[in-house]
Amino acid sequence: MTTDPWREKLTEAEYRVLREGGTEPAFTGEYTDTETTGVYCCRACGAELFTSDTKYHSGCGWPSFADTEKAAVTLHEDDSLGMRRTEVRCANCGSHLGHLFTGEGLAPKDMPDQRYCINSISLRLRPTESASG
Repeated sequence: MTTDPWREKLTEAEYRVLREGGTEPAFTGEYTDTETTGVYCCRACGAELFTSDTKYHSGCGWPSFADTEKAAVTLHEDDSLGMRRTEVRCANCGSHLGHLFTGEGLAPKDMPDQRYCINSISLRLRPTESASG
């Protein structure tokens, strides 16, 4: 019998989203409204995925990012739920992060017109130390 090492590393809820492609309920994630400056990393492996300077409030109920380093994520066609979407996964460990939507007009005007709609539970924020005093 083989034990999945992710089961030991992740909570049940994290495993459901990151390894099984689930989704956390809208407006419940810890980073939905966060404005802390820093880097958002994959909760499973720690790889850097998004920065706070591309995060914006889209009103969708999940953290939204206008861009990422393309090498940080992989994109996959997702035909589940009777619609075509683009799934976003961590390029390092393959964990499910969320979905990418384009052409919605939700991003700020100075950012690409796309929304990386990412589950908070897929992320861990590493705040940037502020230079004080």
